[in-house]
Amino acid sequence: MFIISRPSRRVFLSTLAFGGAAFTARGAFADELERTPRIQEGPYYPTKLPLDTDNDLLVINDAITPAVGAVTHLSGRLLDTKGDPIKNAVVEIWQCDRDGVYLKPHLDSGAKYDTHFQGFGRFLTGSTGEYYFRTIKPVPYTGRPAAHIHFKIWKDHKVQLTTECFVKGYAGNEKDGIYRRATATKAGRMLPVDFAPVKGSRIGELAARFDIVLGVTPES
Repeated sequence: MFIISRPSRRVFLSTLAFGGAAFTARGAFADELERTPRIQEGPYYPTKLPLDTDNDLLVINDAITPAVGAVTHLSGRLLDTKGDPIKNAVVEIWQCDRDGVYLKPHLDSGAKYDTHFQGFGRFLTGSTGEYYFRTIKPVPYTGRPAAHIHFKIWKDHKVQLTTECFVKGYAGNEKDGIYRRATATKAGRMLPVDFAPVKGSRIGELAARFDIVLGVTPES
């Protein structure tokens, strides 16, 4: 059973600012959409969750010191193959800190880690299917030269999809076997996304948009 942290008003307003323009009207797609490709979960999904699991990964609870990294506003919509939004689904993300260390090794063994970085977050989709996270731009790490963010989608307490989004144009992408296999098909073209500078940001913030299309069969 999930305990979902509802986004704060501050984070919700950010959602409107960075993602609202991409809302799509119901029934606007004439053809069935390509489903987002599945990608293996990998070894770093946290076995113990942090105390804070909301959608702002830069600040843990009421801490003053934020995580280190390029601030990124990551948003998108969860859709079915007809282009209709999927509500009441849980979108999870997890990623390494700026130095390439994941939350799991830190929690399991005390590995060196940016303890100001949440490393994992959840968002419950509403009627528009929209999700939003404030996080850092992903970086590569040993064994994975493609910078990426992991996604897991839950609906009705079942995992519907595990996948990743990648930084479009990143130099290490083609050296990463998982990236090459995942993007080899037509559907895989949706996985690399632009991490574009936010106009007017004085601290070099980025915005990335990753829409996710689900099929009907949950992962086993």
